[in-house]
Amino acid sequence: MSPHLARAGQWFLRSGIQEPNGGVARYYRTDLQSNYPVSTEITGYSISALVYLHTLTKDERWLQAALRAARFLTRQAWDADLRTMPFEVDPPASAYFFDSGIVVRGLLAVWRATGEQEFLDVAASLGESMAADFACEDGSFHPVISLPGKIPAPRDAFRWSASPGCYQLKAAMAWWDLAEATGEERFREPYQRALERALRTCNGFLPGHSDRLTVMDRLHPFAYFLEGLLPRVAEARCAAALQEGIRRMTQLLREIAPRFERADVYAQLLRIRLYADWAGAAPLDREAAQIEAEKLASFQASGSDPRIDGGYFFGRKGAAWLPYVNPVSTAFALQALGLWEHCRSGGAQPHRHLLI
Repeated sequence: MSPHLARAGQWFLRSGIQEPNGGVARYYRTDLQSNYPVSTEITGYSISALVYLHTLTKDERWLQAALRAARFLTRQAWDADLRTMPFEVDPPASAYFFDSGIVVRGLLAVWRATGEQEFLDVAASLGESMAADFACEDGSFHPVISLPGKIPAPRDAFRWSASPGCYQLKAAMAWWDLAEATGEERFREPYQRALERALRTCNGFLPGHSDRLTVMDRLHPFAYFLEGLLPRVAEARCAAALQEGIRRMTQLLREIAPRFERADVYAQLLRIRLYADWAGAAPLDREAAQIEAEKLASFQASGSDPRIDGGYFFGRKGAAWLPYVNPVSTAFALQALGLWEHCRSGGAQPHRHLLI
């Protein structure tokens, strides 16, 4: 394991970003020297990252951390009566479609690693509630519902996370994964419905705003759309969408980066380049990938403080770091750079299930 990957993995174990109850905080604020509250979505992402690290090294410390996080989700956060996964547990006031999909994929990751039925059972129940609770009459999915009544929350056209959009396809990928895990083909239909809608609407997502800094923020969810195409990447239309999406992301990222750049966007672009190449959907631009890998590596924090050392900063504006050391940025970065090393060494295509 490379030094950067080892340090990023150690950050998950020793930084305190994972709370004693197993949940993972949304991020660490360097200016306030404190964690933000635990989020079920971030916990789900962290489970996938920890399982990925265990897959690479067989080090049981990462699997044990993943198990603590998964049991927090299934035994504390999961509301079995409502059959829903709240955004936060204190208070459990709302649930997000996107977050639910990320939690399902995290639980499936730890189920594959351990075989513990509890994780598959909750993942399947959550997948069913996603299809029932967030569905709209027009075939789209509500982004947010309020709890306990499961009433769709008002939408905000100026916030991508509070509006339906092509980015939801990554969460919908959880249904495809559930079909593979359970053998129940009924889970494929809602993914297919989300795919059709995403392909119809994706062209309007970028740039999506007149403010270039906001466009950088929209590159992050647009990459989710590209990742969500992977189950059907063999289809010509999905391959074409990947090719065009990579081109558009590359152009906008390079134009905006001198003013504002995000670690997760570099990581997501590098990862989707690699997966698209492995799938035969889009040939790898090695020069562009190398540039993105070098840029991404520069976001890793270093120092004597274990709360930040090895983690990845969320972003920077000009030369100024934004004060967030972020589990998702760290997870995406360690995987993107790990996959890039794997690619350069001539390694075989990793399974799509490993994508964090």
